[in-house]
Amino acid sequence: MVARKHHGSLSPEFALLGLLYDQPSHGYELHRQLTEELGYVWHISLSQTYNILNRMEIAGDITSSSLDNVKLPPRQVVQITLQGRERFDDWLDHATESSVRAIRLEFITRLYFVRKFHPQRTALLLDAQVNEINSVIKNLERIQSELPATQLFNFLSMKLRINQLRSALEWIGECRNVVEDSFS
Repeated sequence: MVARKHHGSLSPEFALLGLLYDQPSHGYELHRQLTEELGYVWHISLSQTYNILNRMEIAGDITSSSLDNVKLPPRQVVQITLQGRERFDDWLDHATESSVRAIRLEFITRLYFVRKFHPQRTALLLDAQVNEINSVIKNLERIQSELPATQLFNFLSMKLRINQLRSALEWIGECRNVVEDSFS
């Protein structure tokens, strides 16, 4: 099996794996559930959902079987495989890449599933993400400080990225408060 990159993939693939983590389902139901529970995070059409499920089946992360229906055509039911479960669990254990887009898509998805399946690990995930962002900010500040004065627009670009990540840190603090309050 070829190892596939998954950290920072920015695909709803792991959201679909997470929705299958508890029980098998079919494509339409998975799409409905994704739209209902994470629709402001992932904007995905039904055909995209089916394409991703097909890719995941080819990769061995899910399997499908036909469920006969008396009055309707057979329905394809998909379920997560051991490989898919291990891949999903591994994904849950990593911080998200420190870009605002990755945090908006992947981190919030990861937080959703950690909270759902392993609520005791929520603080660890938040701490790991804060550490990841702080590390990237430190590196960007170092790069910014080494830029020659003639590279004004590179300097401004670094400044924007640093400010966006600082804003993400503030937002993660708000997430921590909301999540902690929901446990009360």
